[in-house]
Amino acid sequence: MKFSIKSGSPEKARGACVVVGIFENSKLSAAAESIDVASKKYLSKLLQQGDMDGKAGTTLLLHNVAGVQAARVLLVGLGNENKFAEPQYRTAVATAVKQLNSQGGQDAALFLVDLKVKKRDVVWRTRQAVLVAHEVSYRFDQLKSKPDSAKQALKKLEFAFARAADATTASEGLMQGEAMAIGANFTRDLGNLPGNICTPTYLAEQAQALAKDFAMRVEILDRDEMAAMGMNTLLSVARGSHEPPKLIVLRHMLGKKGDKPVVLVGKGITFDTGGISLKPGPEMDEMKYDMCGAGSVLGTMKAAALMKLPINLIGIIAAAENMPGSKATKPGDIVTSMAGLSIEILNTDAEGRLVLCDALTYAERFDPACVVDIATLTGACVIALGNITSGLFSNDDGFAAELLDAGQVSGDRAWQMPLFEEYQEGLKSNFADMANIAGRAGGSITAARFLSRFTEKYTWAHLDVAGTAWKSGKEKGATGRPVPLLTHFLIQRAKQTKSARSKKV
Repeated sequence: MKFSIKSGSPEKARGACVVVGIFENSKLSAAAESIDVASKKYLSKLLQQGDMDGKAGTTLLLHNVAGVQAARVLLVGLGNENKFAEPQYRTAVATAVKQLNSQGGQDAALFLVDLKVKKRDVVWRTRQAVLVAHEVSYRFDQLKSKPDSAKQALKKLEFAFARAADATTASEGLMQGEAMAIGANFTRDLGNLPGNICTPTYLAEQAQALAKDFAMRVEILDRDEMAAMGMNTLLSVARGSHEPPKLIVLRHMLGKKGDKPVVLVGKGITFDTGGISLKPGPEMDEMKYDMCGAGSVLGTMKAAALMKLPINLIGIIAAAENMPGSKATKPGDIVTSMAGLSIEILNTDAEGRLVLCDALTYAERFDPACVVDIATLTGACVIALGNITSGLFSNDDGFAAELLDAGQVSGDRAWQMPLFEEYQEGLKSNFADMANIAGRAGGSITAARFLSRFTEKYTWAHLDVAGTAWKSGKEKGATGRPVPLLTHFLIQRAKQTKSARSKKV
């Protein structure tokens, strides 16, 4: 889908369709009022007759409206005007794009971006519109013999504003939104690929392709190199699989030389059977999504590269396949991590923290400004927060606040969970420095406490996206989260760095 920006009146917009909003109680938005005047109160008459009530999620498609140059007018219900905020705006855009994709026209002028949203500006509205349009229109059908084809799907979406100044300002939001959406779609594609295609080697190849396309630096560490560095916990996960593990390091270094980098660390378990602690069969196919943390790192790196963000950014991906086999790690085995801590592996299905702890230790060598790890880590986080919100843990409340704000602004929300020292108690082992699991209670917290033992030398946050990285059921598929959160965080970091330099000058 191609996006563009224009300014003007809705009744003068040419093309297949013009989209305007209607609030509850038949209250016309400003753009709808313009069409109503041009059509000699045609919209008002329809609303008085009860053809539409303006409730959120409703639409009414009109053809050949007098005084309007577009072939169609799509009315979109906005709900209560006094309660119209971020969620309602996203719902309205999603509703419009879904209808546009099915109603026959290949282009449309969307005046919904001109609606006022509390505490959000033109850049935000445009950026969100792009993200929502991509999410609604996304399809993964490249592995079907006959790909799903929407013959009349929307090809061009124009973001339309009444004021020329707003149209000019919106260009920043369009650029950011397209980069975020492309990154999120890349993450979705990686997540939706089956485990026989998306292997650790495949992830490494994708990183190499990104490096080539965007002049990044990339390093791929193989099994022998990791063994030489003492990454025994990561390697313990891969022991039962024929697929070789990879540690992938991708560098986007467009910040000032000497600036400490932001480091993103992704869990890349390309398929998780649970190992010897075998998972139950039902829905095990969804364990191809256990690499979505790694996918989000690659998607975020791609978005940052597309925006040419002036920031030093390093992505580290710990990629492996967790399989049972004659050489697989067994419950009760003890391995020594790269950090020198011995770990009793009581459950081989708690493997994500094992690959991450070595990757987090490896991150120390970059003297990072901060580190964020992203992982589909625990089912306990799904129980705690459901599928709406990602779990956030951090050893620095100020850093956590940055990420929480990025999630709120991007619509990719997280919620801070406790990380109290008392939760370490359950990780004690009689035979090693620590165990890799505690009891069932507070499982997402004890998993984060495990990781915290390897992050004491820098500012760190952990995003548990087990409930948000993919959807099950009829809408099964990767969501692309938390690429919007991470990308918005990086945009703000780049702005803060630039502002700090200006003050010094």
